[in-house]
Amino acid sequence: MAVYTDINEDELTSFLSDYSIGSLQSYRGIAEGVENSNFMLDTEAGRFILTLFEKRVKKEELPFYLELMNHLALKGISCPRPIKRKDGKMIGELVGRPATIVSFLEGVWLRKPNVEHCREVGRGMAKMHLAGLDFPLERKNGLSIEAWRPLWNLSRARAEELASGIVKEIDKELDYLERNWPHDLPKGVIHADLFNDNVFFLNDHMSGIIDFYFACTDMLSYDLAVALNAWCFERDYSYNVTKSEAMLKVYCAVRPLQQNEIDNILVLARGAAIRFFLTRLYDWFNTPPDSLVVKKDPLEYWRKSNFFKDVNKPSEIGL
Repeated sequence: MAVYTDINEDELTSFLSDYSIGSLQSYRGIAEGVENSNFMLDTEAGRFILTLFEKRVKKEELPFYLELMNHLALKGISCPRPIKRKDGKMIGELVGRPATIVSFLEGVWLRKPNVEHCREVGRGMAKMHLAGLDFPLERKNGLSIEAWRPLWNLSRARAEELASGIVKEIDKELDYLERNWPHDLPKGVIHADLFNDNVFFLNDHMSGIIDFYFACTDMLSYDLAVALNAWCFERDYSYNVTKSEAMLKVYCAVRPLQQNEIDNILVLARGAAIRFFLTRLYDWFNTPPDSLVVKKDPLEYWRKSNFFKDVNKPSEIGL
């Protein structure tokens, strides 16, 4: 669940007095996501999403996320748009947490995406990348390759509890990624977390992208590699080449990949899998037993990394 900090009606009513969206009619917590506390608000002006930012999100980085959403929305990308307060600011404070209100997007996230859904994601991601090319702000990816070894070291001593022999295997994989990780590919604003639950659909058409709180400046094709991990594996961990081919083909039709991006897509996909393995592994050992957050299996992304390790060339995943 994603309500770590609860609020009462009086606190919320006082907070809303700084906005021009009318009086509160109802609100409820949203049991989605893992990073922040989210609430759905209904006011006289319509429906909105309130987010209270928890410890993992740094307050000084909030302007990047909010300005990015505003920039993309103005460029025609369907995403939440921050609602400004009466004083023109986009960030307030509620129960001691930085807080913001954004517009509400209609749609649902898909638990069983099909080929057409993957095609929609490829098109939407490419359009988002192009729309963000002239975004003036930058934010370093705090979970790129430089962070993986330190993150691994926080869990390495206990990793054998999860799977025998995994320490040696992860050490080897990190060695490989550090030797082969590209640094000269086209860069821009990426979402960095474009999973199923961050993409909304209506009638099988993508209606919007949400949750930009991992967004950063990094290699555009790394974002594509994250999406391949998130959208193209079936529940039995088999890789659906038809899905990845659909996603890659339409992405390239909107933003053609350079040859060096194609050449490096497999190492990027391996790295993206390791990034999510490592964050899940850390949470696996460090999430308190009474937490409302459901721990996710780190080994899912170790299996995905092993799949990409065994692929010999980009054409085998449809590129």
